[in-house]
Amino acid sequence: MLFTPRVLPRIISTPLRSPTFIPTVHRTMSSAATSIAQKLDALRNYSACDVSDALLKIQKLPEGTTPRAGHLADFTPLTPTIGRNTTTPKLIAPASTFKFIPKAESASSDPTHGFPAGTHWVDLAEPGTVAVIEQPQGQYCAVLGGIMAVRMKTLGVEGALVNGRVRDLDEIRGCGLPVWAQGTSTVGTGAEAKPGARNVPVTVGGGVTVSPGDIIFCDPLEGVVFIPRDLLDQVLDVMPKLIAMDDKVKDAVGQGMSVFDAFKQFRTKI
Repeated sequence: MLFTPRVLPRIISTPLRSPTFIPTVHRTMSSAATSIAQKLDALRNYSACDVSDALLKIQKLPEGTTPRAGHLADFTPLTPTIGRNTTTPKLIAPASTFKFIPKAESASSDPTHGFPAGTHWVDLAEPGTVAVIEQPQGQYCAVLGGIMAVRMKTLGVEGALVNGRVRDLDEIRGCGLPVWAQGTSTVGTGAEAKPGARNVPVTVGGGVTVSPGDIIFCDPLEGVVFIPRDLLDQVLDVMPKLIAMDDKVKDAVGQGMSVFDAFKQFRTKI
């Protein structure tokens, strides 16, 4: 049987379909798509694996550095569906960040990155972003719960990516805020943690630094990646080229060619 090239549908508002029923369409970005909203729209045609493949090609790293290719490890979707699935829409938006600290430490006093007197940290959440939250390692409390999720949803936050624990899953699901996290808890934040700074670089996903404005890409089937904001255009340019090559490879392998020969013939330098 001939291999049918893997191409995802360009569907923005509907959930992902099972790969078995994916129609064949072209996954390319229009040259007119220049605004950030249009670029994020274009990303929805791809998977997290496609993003990592592109970053692996274009990122320049110091010698001896292990490439992470944007992968943020060990995050699981908890709302609206718990666990990996093919029905939840992808969550793609620029990052805003919150860095939590142990409750005994002092929070930032910088007016740009701190929390003014008379405010709660969540009231400073930014609409149109994914709130990326760093929690100190080894803590067992939650840093996001039902009330915080309701406030984020009301403010227009697209979702939350929590490098730590969350709680009140039924309340979070009820308010409709997409949340990815590394664990859960029954204990409130005040037991161990407090907000330390906002819109600063945070360390998440196994030691990866994410900065405000980087693009967060939560793929409910494949996992989470981020795209450094200055590489977004290059990623969008490279992904369709890599996919076209791999589609030719898979077609050839499906017709009996060896993987070695298919790679040699169709995988060219970009």
